[in-house]
Amino acid sequence: MPGELDSARALVTGGSGFFGHLLIAKLRAHGYLVRNFDLHPLDETDPDVEFYQGDICDADAVSQACRGIDVIFHNVALQPLEKDKRVFTAVNYGGTSNLLDAALKHRVKKVIYTSSTSIFGIPKSLPIRVDTPSSPIEAYGRSKVACEGLCKQFIDKGLDITLLRPRTTIGHGRLGIFQILFEWIYRGDDVPVLGSGGNQFQFIHANDLADAAIRAAERPGPATYNIGTDRFGTMREMLETLCVHAGTESRVKSVPMRPTIWANRILSGCRLSPLGAYHYLAYGYPSYFDISNAQADLRWQPQYSNDEMMIESYDWYARNRANLLQDGTGVSPNRSVIKQGMLGLAVRCLRWI
Repeated sequence: MPGELDSARALVTGGSGFFGHLLIAKLRAHGYLVRNFDLHPLDETDPDVEFYQGDICDADAVSQACRGIDVIFHNVALQPLEKDKRVFTAVNYGGTSNLLDAALKHRVKKVIYTSSTSIFGIPKSLPIRVDTPSSPIEAYGRSKVACEGLCKQFIDKGLDITLLRPRTTIGHGRLGIFQILFEWIYRGDDVPVLGSGGNQFQFIHANDLADAAIRAAERPGPATYNIGTDRFGTMREMLETLCVHAGTESRVKSVPMRPTIWANRILSGCRLSPLGAYHYLAYGYPSYFDISNAQADLRWQPQYSNDEMMIESYDWYARNRANLLQDGTGVSPNRSVIKQGMLGLAVRCLRWI
């Protein structure tokens, strides 16, 4: 989509992560000149992408990276998998503060801030709209709410910021907690759902999120958009479709919600499970966005359904599984193989239930 920022210079923070590296490729295809600010370089070397190595908590490094930039896509954040909750404030809030200070100082024309569905916790009413009050249930979500408040302060100072709130993002190359699910299905283990699994649950494909981000960057003026697919059903339906597609012996099995949540809380607290609080608390409840304002304002339409994005991601994992298990850790949690701990043992026990 042509726009006034085509051929402009874009900064992508966290550009070596799962979503960031895909966004960089999309930006290059749109004619942007791109600078990647990250602790780690991209696996793939593109001579037309500048790499600035640095920590988002280092204000001087962030300021240097923002020099000569027209638009910033801010993606750096510690994920819910992080067990030390104190660092959410330092990285998510402190890093965002550094970035917005630098953007204002260097007269950046537009900032796209990637927020999170976690700010809504377990929603009391559906669909979630852009004006739905935030109600986070854990540290990661609270840090994202604080960052949104910070963005609004800088909007008042004259910085043009658009907030994007994506649903949980899927796509080929996405690992993290989804690698755990894909490994269960690949091995033929049963897959648990909380309660009946009848909760409607919405995801977003990384390609669709990148498209929305670029369109938002090319629309002047502050705004807020909830971003998710428009084709989704229940958690059980999606997982059953994936199991049938995979053709292994995996089946979807119901487990009682409250005992399972408490068990995960204990295991996570003892560092015996990789799941963060948001994962095991929100998994069993319905959650989905109203995306109508993004569709209207940005002329944006998601291309992938829940089933399509999940199948594509699983197929990529199955093709690359051997190398992934050998290599292990990537440059970000969402591009890494995760150790399952007691969670993996518990799932294997489902066969006997």
